[in-house]
Amino acid sequence: MLRTSGAAAFFLPAAVGRLGIAMTGIGIVWLVHARTGSYAAAGLVTGGFAVADAVAGPQLGRLVDRFGQARVLPCVLVAHAGAVASLLVGAVPDLVAGVFVGATLPQLGALSAARWSTLLSGERAASLPTAFALEALANGVAYLAGPALVSVIGSAGRPGAGVLLAAVFVVGGGLALAAQRRTMPPFTDRAESRRAGRALFHSAFLRQVALGLGLGVFFGAMQVSVAAYAVGRGTPDAAALLYFASNCTNLAGGWVYGAWRDGGSPRRRQAAAAACLALASLPLTFLDAPLAVGVTLAVTGLAVPVLLILASVLTEASVPRAVLTQAFTWGNSASAAGTAGAAAVTGRVVDAGGAHGGFGVAAGAAVVMTVLTLGGLRDSSPDVPKSSTPGETTVSTRRGGSGCQPGS
Repeated sequence: MLRTSGAAAFFLPAAVGRLGIAMTGIGIVWLVHARTGSYAAAGLVTGGFAVADAVAGPQLGRLVDRFGQARVLPCVLVAHAGAVASLLVGAVPDLVAGVFVGATLPQLGALSAARWSTLLSGERAASLPTAFALEALANGVAYLAGPALVSVIGSAGRPGAGVLLAAVFVVGGGLALAAQRRTMPPFTDRAESRRAGRALFHSAFLRQVALGLGLGVFFGAMQVSVAAYAVGRGTPDAAALLYFASNCTNLAGGWVYGAWRDGGSPRRRQAAAAACLALASLPLTFLDAPLAVGVTLAVTGLAVPVLLILASVLTEASVPRAVLTQAFTWGNSASAAGTAGAAAVTGRVVDAGGAHGGFGVAAGAAVVMTVLTLGGLRDSSPDVPKSSTPGETTVSTRRGGSGCQPGS
């Protein structure tokens, strides 16, 4: 995919920025705990950061669709740098700074995915699933390496350095991405943007947002449950091995699916992946042997990237290009909201019924996702990546413009 003309120039900077995004949340935990000595305070600030990120993400995506990446992204990055600086120097209360950091965090994954959609339009649209698989791999690697890197820096007694390094990656990668104008998606005028926005209320798109919420619940429940399982057995260090097994198969699943060029209906594949995830998750509600739990977690890791890839494919197929960036960010925000909510709910469930109860929350989310995807099989709209066709929202071919005022 990176041999496609112009692809590496935008994908690699976005991947660097995505690593910084993966580092930011845990970096805030290390910094605020070091400053206050309280995990409760660190959790509060990180929660404010996550909520602000989830709420502001689609609004930033809407501005990008309306005014273009080259105009909006530099402004967002300047604001993000200022927010991180205010957090590091303590110029404002930590909670306020954390919210500001989250609200200005650029959605680089969505911007990169939108560029793939533009680059692979027309006859090359069949390659989009592979491109989205590459995006999923980049995301998986970022969230595997980023938190580990920040934790190493934090445990060495430099918690502020982790947040600063994350900001350097985000701002540097984002600016390099904004400089790549040749692959920048076109943007629309206000009237066309408003008309295209109606597609965000269609059932095909809302189903993918609901699926993102379900995946977020699954992730959040699994994070708490795996830790509770390891601690409950008196082997807290085993949690890292269990996470590692799931993450490795997650990357392998994304890689294999991306290399699989066989045709087929994305909706049917999504339903099959959700059903496999549900079937693989159910044994965790009663298994107790560490090896059996580890193998089962590894199996669930194979299905997750397939769901993520197909969610991107079906989102791209369900909305006009004029609102594509916003559509991708809605999926990300739904997943983040699901993760945050599930972590809180699962904590209560685990306190009441142990780790198996927490795994039950994750399995329940997988069952709901299966029902959602099976319902999508009855949808009559196209389920393949679209190319630009007559009747689709007309977009402007303007590419220029810079500066912090989108309308300038």
